[in-house]
Amino acid sequence: MIRPVPHVLDLGSRKFWQLTGRQVDLDGRERWLDAPVSRLPRVSEEWLAAEAARHGGVLGGDEPDAGLLASMALLDGPGFESERLRPEVRDFYEHTAAWHVEVWSGWSPVFWPAGELVSRLWGRRVEQLALPMRPLDVARGMDSRVTPIRDRNGEQVAAAWNRTLRGSGRQVFSGAYSARTLPGANRPSVHVAFPLESGNVQVFLRPTVTDDGGLLLESPAGRFGQDGAYVVVRDRRAHAARVPLYETFHVYVDVDGVLRTDHELRLWSASAVRLHYKLERVP
Repeated sequence: MIRPVPHVLDLGSRKFWQLTGRQVDLDGRERWLDAPVSRLPRVSEEWLAAEAARHGGVLGGDEPDAGLLASMALLDGPGFESERLRPEVRDFYEHTAAWHVEVWSGWSPVFWPAGELVSRLWGRRVEQLALPMRPLDVARGMDSRVTPIRDRNGEQVAAAWNRTLRGSGRQVFSGAYSARTLPGANRPSVHVAFPLESGNVQVFLRPTVTDDGGLLLESPAGRFGQDGAYVVVRDRRAHAARVPLYETFHVYVDVDGVLRTDHELRLWSASAVRLHYKLERVP
């Protein structure tokens, strides 16, 4: 297979993160940042098979009730008890493929121009992290496919969640979801890795059960090695940088019994974009 010529923007961005990040040992001390990458500029499904092979296993098939996590109990530890979650919340994460997702988005006027620029120059071209920029982009809903990634023993080590816009068929996100414990942490976090050519963007989200049985996932401010967002470049030597991008997901059941999610993405302390998801189980 002839490898495509790297895009100058992709080369430039990788060089930037190499210069601003720190060198890391993904086979040793920073193994917690070891995550799937794409071999190609455009993120396709090739990374799924490569990740399964890396674990000595195979991809799961089209399982109609596959979940992002095999069990929410994987997150149990001091300060988090999955048994306190509402059944609907737990069912969504354990059987994600059985749920239909509707999305609404709203950008801050201050950040919309930058978001549109990033979407046009990177997101849509590489088909990764292509956040919807306009409400009508998601007017027809979003399709999603969940593919378990299993090891040689058949155990789910991660799940690939691919989301596309129903109206255009354009891929928005393609990520690997799992539970992972950070260095020095007393319980696991939700780990999400979005493969990119020769690298990835990773987010570690700390889970909390709310008083009403909802789920709060947060990537707060902190130091390197704690929950938050990271960019990793694997080009000769691996480099990683923590970025000031913070996310909050609040998954809850409303007064009408509908499962919903409020998602906010902040740059430093300023809100950049808010998304709302309505989640319905497929009959």
